[in-house]
Amino acid sequence: MCSGSVPVRLDIHDIRSLVDDRELTTLSGVVRDLPVPQLVRCIEALPVTDAAVIFRLLDKDLAARVFDDLETATQADLITSLGHVPLTEVFAGLDPDEQARLLDELPARVATRLVDTFDEHELDATMDLLGYATGSVGRRMSPVAVRARADETVGEVLTAIGRHDGDADVVSVVPVISHDRVLLGTVDVVDLVRHAPQERVTTVMDEEATPVGTDADAEQAARLVLDGGRLLLPVVDSERRLVGVLPITDAARIDKEAVAEDQARAGASEPLRRPYLLTPVLTVARARIVWLFVLAISAVLTVQVLEMFEATLEQQVALALFIPLLTGIGGNTGSQAATTVTRALAMGDVRKRDVPRVAVKEMRTGLYLGLLLAVVAFVIASLVYGTGIGTVIALTLMINCPIAATVGGVIPIVARACRVDPAVFSTPFISTFCDASGLLIYFLVAISVLGL
Repeated sequence: MCSGSVPVRLDIHDIRSLVDDRELTTLSGVVRDLPVPQLVRCIEALPVTDAAVIFRLLDKDLAARVFDDLETATQADLITSLGHVPLTEVFAGLDPDEQARLLDELPARVATRLVDTFDEHELDATMDLLGYATGSVGRRMSPVAVRARADETVGEVLTAIGRHDGDADVVSVVPVISHDRVLLGTVDVVDLVRHAPQERVTTVMDEEATPVGTDADAEQAARLVLDGGRLLLPVVDSERRLVGVLPITDAARIDKEAVAEDQARAGASEPLRRPYLLTPVLTVARARIVWLFVLAISAVLTVQVLEMFEATLEQQVALALFIPLLTGIGGNTGSQAATTVTRALAMGDVRKRDVPRVAVKEMRTGLYLGLLLAVVAFVIASLVYGTGIGTVIALTLMINCPIAATVGGVIPIVARACRVDPAVFSTPFISTFCDASGLLIYFLVAISVLGL
């Protein structure tokens, strides 16, 4: 490709070819003419080294706008690749909540060097956010862009909103506070413009706006925003003093991250920080290897149970044929229950005190499933292996399915009570328990029914 010709429209493959061929003059002219959203998509779709080349070609103002719109993982990769010095000014232009999120994502040594480039008090707001517990809404909240005092008028609040030059989502709803910063209520911008400028803001505000505390779970706070159709959620301290807000855009990001994390961990893996094809093989392997070790250890327990009933298998070899079927159904029943309850926990439908109700509901569900499966299994197994084997399979399913469903439903709640991520804890535990308990039930039923 000739360095003097600039294509009118380039796709990602054309841009990557320019990077590979080191046609930097052409590439510089191309990327500077691209709109910010297209640049963001381009950088996030390229390997880190290529993305870094493109980012270096942007002028300072354009680089700042592009960097602000990138995913946090991509921002961290760029800082790690380019070094913190070229991106210090860009980092300084981020909001404190975005800075805190990025510092969380960076390797510790890189984050430390980046923080050290700033003066003592320049990152005070960011450090305050990092002081809250990981996973809490306090760590993910945004600073209050505009707040209204109880004695201010509608016109004064609208003037303050007009002076705000940041994102519009943080001023869509304005918290109303007393002189000692205690939250009194909130007022919607649309309601403000409908009232006379001289009216007191307290006559317009919604006094029933429910805030959350800084130590509340970020996922649950995000669900409050999204499910309640709210544009912004005030965040208060233990004395109901306003300390931040959670706008709907941040709530959507938190929920998206939580869903991706739960889906990955339900499949016995860790979520990938970047698109799959751009993630190094070693990173993909690291995301999976821990779970494989855990599941391998759980398999040892299954082997121990098989050894206990080795003599039983020798007397009735046909029993061995159904082991994968029974352990698979038990594990899937438990995993289905765990996935359902984990999501219900995330959405606030289930709480720690609901353990008895969840256990009864899942036991009844498991019993119903077990009965349906038992009828089918009895008919098929009896036709091929006789009624004795058919009875063993049917009874095992009727007993194991309720137990697996109950354990699968209760374990996520227990994990939440122990302050452990239910998605992390449920998968290996349920796999281990259902395999071992299912085999134990199977052989005990076989011994009783067949008289082995």
